Amino acid sequence: MAHLEWSKELSTGIDIIDSQHLRIVQYINELNVAREEGDRELAGEVLGELVDYTISHFAFEESLMEKAEYPFLDPHKRVHQLFVERVSSFVERHHNGEDVTEEVHYMLTKWLFNHIKNEDRDYASQVLRNMQDIRKDGSWVSRTLKRFFR
Repeated sequence: MAHLEWSKELSTGIDIIDSQHLRIVQYINELNVAREEGDRELAGEVLGELVDYTISHFAFEESLMEKAEYPFLDPHKRVHQLFVERVSSFVERHHNGEDVTEEVHYMLTKWLFNHIKNEDRDYASQVLRNMQDIRKDGSWVSRTLKRFFR
């Protein structure tokens, strides 16, 4: 499995979202290292952290879309929910003794890059406009970040 590299084509233009997506890419790379080293314990830790971080990221992203009154929020939430369910099933399989790291890496790479390039780009302009409107109350983003990423 190849080391994933962040590229500008993955950028949504929303700095905080892009930094969160970059962190998810780093988790995927950490999972790859665990697989290469045959470190089952590390793989389990990374999977758990990845799920926790991704759930927080999704909630934060959804809050931005909600605040911007993004019209396709509900379908976007459903895509997130299905993703969490799928990754959670990998975690369960890992706990049951299966080596799922290669399968997870492949799925995460394809899903994440496709999701960012398509669904996330769809909401970005509306969220950016809304963020510019609320910069007068810039504390909203800070408060929301603290709520999801303590």
